[in-house]
Amino acid sequence: MLVNTPTGVLAAAHALRRLRPRVVFATGGYVALPVVLAAAVRRVPSVIHEQTAVPGLANRLAGRLASRIAVTFPDADGRFPRARVIVTGNPIRPELRSGSRADAISMFKLDPATPLVYVTGGAQGAQRINRAVGESLPALLAQTQVIHQCGDNPTTGDRAWLEGLRATLPPALAARYTLKPWVGEELAAIYAAATLVIGRAGAGTVNECCHLGVPALYIPLPGASGDEQMANARVAERAGGCAVLPQKELTPARLVERVRELLADRAALKKMGEHARAVAVPDAAERIVDVLLTTARR
Repeated sequence: MLVNTPTGVLAAAHALRRLRPRVVFATGGYVALPVVLAAAVRRVPSVIHEQTAVPGLANRLAGRLASRIAVTFPDADGRFPRARVIVTGNPIRPELRSGSRADAISMFKLDPATPLVYVTGGAQGAQRINRAVGESLPALLAQTQVIHQCGDNPTTGDRAWLEGLRATLPPALAARYTLKPWVGEELAAIYAAATLVIGRAGAGTVNECCHLGVPALYIPLPGASGDEQMANARVAERAGGCAVLPQKELTPARLVERVRELLADRAALKKMGEHARAVAVPDAAERIVDVLLTTARR
């Protein structure tokens, strides 16, 4: 990242000179740092937003120059200058709030009386989760119905493998298993109908589950920068808003055991969703806009 930064700063400086913004808004990543550096040189105030519980290198560096630092979670570890930190939360797409359980039931031919587990591994899918779910399908489907977003990674071949497993299931169980490589507009309806979400603990998934009050079993991706996924999950877990299953403990048998434990107490699961909702900031978008406008007026 740092090797290409000087070139990026020059390009950003030219863009800032042409656009003449009152404020720069950066959300991290290697493309954002040169813009923040160029803004500092040109005396343009900047606001950065950190989506995860563990800031990446770009935002840690940019935070030294930013006028304000908006964070999703309280900066408990003091990774940014406290005087410039403000907790804004992280917005979600408005359409996710308008999902309908009835739409999901109709769309996926779900049984309203059977709990729905939504498994997601991101755009590429999560191989360890895919394999554990696949190997535990008969046990999971004995008491749940599953919508599984598995990705379509040709390297792992998980989608074809899962389709093959589905073909071997008894018809009654196969009818309870919906396999999709990706989920688009139907995500809002799936969230509205889901009894439990199983997935990684990236910023997007954790933020969406918290805003929508959906109970979750997170299996954080180990080795992510700063172990950020585990940190994201622990924030929700400390609030009582999720359960966490470290990947090193993930086996088909352990996955089934945890799902059964969580579904066995529906009252506790409902409280988990309520606690998750308390982690989110409902007016996150408005808070960020307010920070930007206030900074631009200075």
